[in-house]
Amino acid sequence: MKSKTKYLLNQEQITGIFNKAHLGQVENYYALGAGEFNSVYCIKIQGSELEYVLKIAPRDGQDVLTYEKDMLDVELKWYDEIAKNTDIKVPKIYFSDFSRQVIDAPYFIMEKLNGVQLDKIGIDSTDKLAQMASQIHKIKNDKHGYEQNSLYDNWYLAIRSMTENLVKDAALKGRKSKRGQRLLEYIDKFKCVLEEAPCCMVNFDLWTPNVICDKDTNGEYTYAWIDPERTFWGDYVADFVALEFGRYIEDKKIAIDAYNAVAQTPLVITDKIKVRYYVMEAYVALIQEVEKYYRYSLFNYGWYRNVFSSKFLYNRAFKFLQSVQF
Repeated sequence: MKSKTKYLLNQEQITGIFNKAHLGQVENYYALGAGEFNSVYCIKIQGSELEYVLKIAPRDGQDVLTYEKDMLDVELKWYDEIAKNTDIKVPKIYFSDFSRQVIDAPYFIMEKLNGVQLDKIGIDSTDKLAQMASQIHKIKNDKHGYEQNSLYDNWYLAIRSMTENLVKDAALKGRKSKRGQRLLEYIDKFKCVLEEAPCCMVNFDLWTPNVICDKDTNGEYTYAWIDPERTFWGDYVADFVALEFGRYIEDKKIAIDAYNAVAQTPLVITDKIKVRYYVMEAYVALIQEVEKYYRYSLFNYGWYRNVFSSKFLYNRAFKFLQSVQF
């Protein structure tokens, strides 16, 4: 999708990148993926069947949300965490450059995985996504939040800061997020519940386009994970927002059953779990509300998609958070 943050390169720039990486001469290239933040290209090398993927962050000086600053840098860390601590396949990283010597943005070059995106194969993938999530949730940490921002001693402090940053991001565009302020009030109201949340690796972007599927010699699908850029340390319940998106947490039977079958700590739905879940559903709504000012024009499809989706998520989350009492 068209987005203000995408840094679109020409052949001269891409050739310069590959010359610096010493990975061969560029024969041709084309844009990849349906992402709306970074630019991604498939690169074909002369005299070789090998193809690479080039991923480029927004150019220096481009307005982005606070949590999106330096996000590409820490993506490499998350690939490493997944590779070292799970059996989930991730692409090999061949070269990275944050020097701004060739272009005025960081980038890296990685393996182009065989296969297609999970949403293209026409099967229900909820159980697979939930099981993949259970693996990264075994990766623990004692500090919460985004690596590229500040880390905090508990989840209440982290999610409050994450929410405050988005409210400030809206203000920088001349917008006041009243619903963002309301979310902050609920975060403070449920401080004790949020402080209890454990800390682990949370992908927070569990959409089928981020999983690449390929069939092995036995005709069975193998799965690989790409784009863990929005990962943070925090409450594992947050990953259930995307799983069976649009359903109430207690109705996500496929995701919960698949998760609990393999999880180190099964998910049991209680009012406290619901509080933690609906805080994160409202947080997604806030992201959608604010990011449209940074990515889209008023006449872009993404603008109106975000308007309607954020309204839906806010209304449902606030309805529960207003009603529950401890």
